[in-house]
Amino acid sequence: MLELRDAMLQYEKPDGGVQMVLDHINLKIEQGERWAVIGSSGCGKSSMLHLLAGLQKPVSGDVLYQNQSLQKPHGEISVILQEYGLFPWKTVEQNVALPLVLQKKSKVEIKQRTAELLKQLQLEEHAKKFPAQLSGGQRQRIAIARALIAQPKVLLMDEPFSALDALTRETMQNIVLELCEQQNLTLVMVTHNIEEAIFLGQKIAVFSDNSGKLRRVVENAHSGQPSYRVTEEFYQHCNQLRSWIGGHHEE
Repeated sequence: MLELRDAMLQYEKPDGGVQMVLDHINLKIEQGERWAVIGSSGCGKSSMLHLLAGLQKPVSGDVLYQNQSLQKPHGEISVILQEYGLFPWKTVEQNVALPLVLQKKSKVEIKQRTAELLKQLQLEEHAKKFPAQLSGGQRQRIAIARALIAQPKVLLMDEPFSALDALTRETMQNIVLELCEQQNLTLVMVTHNIEEAIFLGQKIAVFSDNSGKLRRVVENAHSGQPSYRVTEEFYQHCNQLRSWIGGHHEE
């Protein structure tokens, strides 16, 4: 469904040199899969997400969506960035409905689909409030609702839960997991949180340093199982992933 073929991304530095951000990345993401992307700060995780979203173009290589070159943002791919991107002067329901308004859908359809999503994400009682009146977890649910109302096939998330406390974070992870299963969404989530990557990611793309190279892709058969969080195997998996990110473990 989404593919990077030998994709490279680099920036010019102030001194005239070149900083390699992504170095010959090859990745194939199938429909309905859940991916976590993890690594140290500055390793290229968010930049890779921007390529998959069509927000940036590689300096060489290709980004493909449904076997077609992705040159710009696509209507079937929704993105949630770190700051949520909510408009503070719009109410919850206005923020959520915005994609449908821009698509010039009928008022009846906009009202119906907005109400359905607000109910599903337990936001209906906050419909007339503004983002500043809500908690971080509630604002995150608004961002998810707005991303999903356009009925995308792909959901890209960049550190979406980084500002939330541990319990709210787990609640949001469960909500995202449920939505992915209900709608057969393809999910790619960038995260610094190892436990989150292991819980949500059926496949985990691991960057270990700032070279721009993808170190490995890890298969995760227990992804999405709540009981897995409290097993010894889960903590062993966390420690293994932690060592890979630090570059201390070789196969």
